[in-house]
Amino acid sequence: MVLSLYSLHFMLLTFSIFGFLSLLDAGAPPPLTLDYYASTCPNALDIVKKEMECAVTSDPRNAAFILRLHFHDCFVQGCDGSVLLDDTFTLQGEKKAAININALKGFRIIDRIKNKLESECPSTVSCADILTIAARDAVILVGGPDWDVPLGRNDSKTAGYAMADQNLPTSDEGLVSIISKFVYQGLSVTDMVALSGAHTIGMGRCVNFRERIYGDFDASSRGNPSSETYLNSLKAMCPAAGGGDNDETAMDYVTPKLFDNYFYQTLLKGEGLLNSDQELYSSVFGIQTKKLVQMYAEDQMAFFEQFSESMVKLGNITNPDTSDNGEVRKNCRFVNT
Repeated sequence: MVLSLYSLHFMLLTFSIFGFLSLLDAGAPPPLTLDYYASTCPNALDIVKKEMECAVTSDPRNAAFILRLHFHDCFVQGCDGSVLLDDTFTLQGEKKAAININALKGFRIIDRIKNKLESECPSTVSCADILTIAARDAVILVGGPDWDVPLGRNDSKTAGYAMADQNLPTSDEGLVSIISKFVYQGLSVTDMVALSGAHTIGMGRCVNFRERIYGDFDASSRGNPSSETYLNSLKAMCPAAGGGDNDETAMDYVTPKLFDNYFYQTLLKGEGLLNSDQELYSSVFGIQTKKLVQMYAEDQMAFFEQFSESMVKLGNITNPDTSDNGEVRKNCRFVNT
């Protein structure tokens, strides 16, 4: 069903009110601070940075893995480290949710960081904070912007298996649905467009872009010769009849290992790999998003500034339950016994 712009506005307002009331009902958790570990673990940030430097130097794709982990964590129960939990007899984690099972990597990097921090300051630095710091460092290490990371999150003792598929945007979703999921988290349309720019270092699996390349890719890219060549290469590695579901290609095929604004330039050309990305520029509902895509494609500094601001907002999505019932896990994969 096609929604009018009035209907879209009404729905977004409803989600905003619902999110605000939810926060009031839950009660505000203790505020995060920049100097949270200054006295209890003063080397915490340096330890995370050193381990991330090793990880990204050995494989630049590790930057995208950690950034994606952070995003998938924060959209389910808030930024509480729940995405890091393994399944046990008494807990069903989020890792095997349909949207996560083949998409998330980088868990061993977080394990290594946690082991270092447990040696330095036992039971002090939460896994949720580790992941948030590591995501910032990952972006910097591949050429992206820096920002201050507020700290003091607790780790959850629960996970949101069902919430993962409900809350996280999928590759084939339309713009209205994607906006509603961001607004539900307290993030604006501007935040959504800026955070989507993280795909400049991301990879997409064939199963997530098959419908796009055999659907409206030609129409959005207007069939220019360079786009035709690109499309043919995508079809060669991702056949319409099936097979190769887990084969991957870069969402920014020009500078896939560099955090820059080229992702938005691919959208201007109609070459977005995922339908959910191209919708930012091509959707009839994307009056605001189209302008933002154009601005970020033309002005990398504007993109970097907004990305930094939006990442802080993302990282500040909290799980109110962890203020009273949270913990600092000794092992990021399991709750403390």
